[in-house]
Amino acid sequence: MNMRILNWTDLDDGGQREALARPVAAERAGINDSVRAIVAAVRLRGDEAVREFTERYDGVRIEELRVDRREFAKARTAVSIDHIRAMERAISNVRRFHEAQKLSPLVIETSPGVVCERIVRPIGSIGVYVPAGSAPLPSALIMVGVPALIAGCRERVLCTPPGPDGQVNAATLVAADLCEIDTVFRVGGAQAVAALAYGTESIPKVDKIFGPGSAWVTAAKQFVASDPQGAALDLPAGPSEVLVIADATARPEFVAADLLAQAEHDRLSQAILITDSLAMAEAVSAEMARQLAGLSRREILQESVSHSRAIVVADIGTAIEISNRYAPEHLLLEVAEPRKWLAKVQSAGSVFLGSWTPEPMGDYCSGTNHVLPTYGYARAYSGLSLLDFSKRITVQELSTHGLRDLGPTAASLADLEGLDAHAAAVRLRLEAVDSADSSPTGSNRSPR
Repeated sequence: MNMRILNWTDLDDGGQREALARPVAAERAGINDSVRAIVAAVRLRGDEAVREFTERYDGVRIEELRVDRREFAKARTAVSIDHIRAMERAISNVRRFHEAQKLSPLVIETSPGVVCERIVRPIGSIGVYVPAGSAPLPSALIMVGVPALIAGCRERVLCTPPGPDGQVNAATLVAADLCEIDTVFRVGGAQAVAALAYGTESIPKVDKIFGPGSAWVTAAKQFVASDPQGAALDLPAGPSEVLVIADATARPEFVAADLLAQAEHDRLSQAILITDSLAMAEAVSAEMARQLAGLSRREILQESVSHSRAIVVADIGTAIEISNRYAPEHLLLEVAEPRKWLAKVQSAGSVFLGSWTPEPMGDYCSGTNHVLPTYGYARAYSGLSLLDFSKRITVQELSTHGLRDLGPTAASLADLEGLDAHAAAVRLRLEAVDSADSSPTGSNRSPR
């Protein structure tokens, strides 16, 4: 199967919009209705509903939802030493990059006698969702588990679907152990999200839910995040996507491999090539067809590649402009002097510079986080970082001198907005300060 090749200048406005359109799940409305029903059932009936939905959707009846320590030990024996070492290496790099994101204390005197601060507190409890199915993703657990540990989140709970034998994927359990997560439940789908958001007899309620998943999982996360009694979500996410900008210096086999690496995630994944060389577009399209024939996920790829396209433009500057308009999850710059173009990039989840930086390095082990905004949300959202696991709380403290100096400004603005109770809260204190200053024992110390 070959990619469609489009010439950007031949397209009118409608054609250009269509060229950058994402695939849409046809059953989205039905999914939303089903998710609402699942969430309502789990809220009402707890573990009983979780077990019913697990049997219905995963085909296995689970009595003991929580994974015990014996299963962790067994998982260690099922995963090769080489794979464990690879996970440890990835964790080390992810830890180094995220530890560097710690915020320094902020204390500043904005006016004489007015001190403002920002303090950081970890989110108390977080839920981690890790898919299983055809491609278990222990790497997704690393991307959430490591920053959660660094941030100091007190409670870290993992939900992941069981296999046909009722067991959790061994590599996922090993990754959980390496990330010091020992509260693990064999529950997947929207029912797992509902359980994490509201709590059941077995599964604790959390404050925020992280991790990728199916359209059902994504819909459930968005649904519970809209409820004040539910749980916040990490960021808006949909099917994976990649955009590669390549010039005539790129190697077609590298570009094709990068496009296929993301297209294999999901039938709705999208891979786009933008190039200033028609010959490059044709070579990449042919190379994709050749490589696809030897890949194990051919059935998924044949459908996702149908959503892919190559766009031929006049120059790389135009390619960058189109990329900013599309706002891809992953952006690869396989061009001469890629760092020269980085300053022009305005909207992307994560950027990969040069031909020697394949996208899977960010997926697994470079150190950056692979939980990224998709579906154009990169115009306004960033990828996951240490900040997402903490709350930034502001603090202010005024001395009597600071109140006297700045209080009239606050009172005046309150008058402007017609909020006389606001103004009174300031003026009462100003009168108290003036009264104290006029007394024989007056003092400029802040009342405590």
